[in-house]
Amino acid sequence: MKILVAVKRVVDHNVRIRVRPDGSGVETNGVRMSMNPFCKHAVEAAVQLAEAGQAEEIVVVSIGPKSANDVILTALAMGAHRGILVETDAELETLAIAKLLAKIVAEENPDLVLLGKQAVDDDSNHVGQMLAALTGRPQATFASEIKVTGQGLEVSREVDTGRQTLALPLPAIVTADLRLNTPRNAALPQVMKARSKPLATRAAADFGVDLAPRLTVEKISPPPERMAGKTVGSVAELAAFIAADISQMEAL
Repeated sequence: MKILVAVKRVVDHNVRIRVRPDGSGVETNGVRMSMNPFCKHAVEAAVQLAEAGQAEEIVVVSIGPKSANDVILTALAMGAHRGILVETDAELETLAIAKLLAKIVAEENPDLVLLGKQAVDDDSNHVGQMLAALTGRPQATFASEIKVTGQGLEVSREVDTGRQTLALPLPAIVTADLRLNTPRNAALPQVMKARSKPLATRAAADFGVDLAPRLTVEKISPPPERMAGKTVGSVAELAAFIAADISQMEAL
């Protein structure tokens, strides 16, 4: 089985996000960047399938500026076999990302495409679903377990009513949830070895995809400061506090 994993470079999840003074977006200059956590679970799932003898090749693709090479190298150090950077300095919307990935899928023809369920920078949760629609492949989202069964997959996912298990024929698209696995931290020898693995760079403009934005962001603002907490001495006191708070909100 050949697996394609899409990974995104985002502001590290341990970094406190700051909005630019002019409200044009999130400050990324001088900020630590890393692989989107959900994407890391997708890479780990692919590597585990390869280690179990159920996948022969793992190809990692990222779309972004040249600096996105670092998240591809992280995936290669974890165990992926080769990488593809679709290079662009433009800030792409999710539909453009999905269209570029669809082009890569058409070229690579993987049996399975793995993605994080969403990116922690925009929380859009669009790309996996859009990619499935564009490629006509069955999809399973928010995967917490993936099993290879014969010619297909059995994917478990958490839903509001509990746990749902889906059977998918291959080729398919699956997005990873945090409960799917525990991503490994590559040791230094694997990090050094990753630099010798194949990593191709392609220009986004060469794919013939309309990358023009369709949305206009007027302004980005930081969330309001969180109110200080209050300690209460009993459940009755808590109930009275909530009731008073609700009454105050209704009066506004």
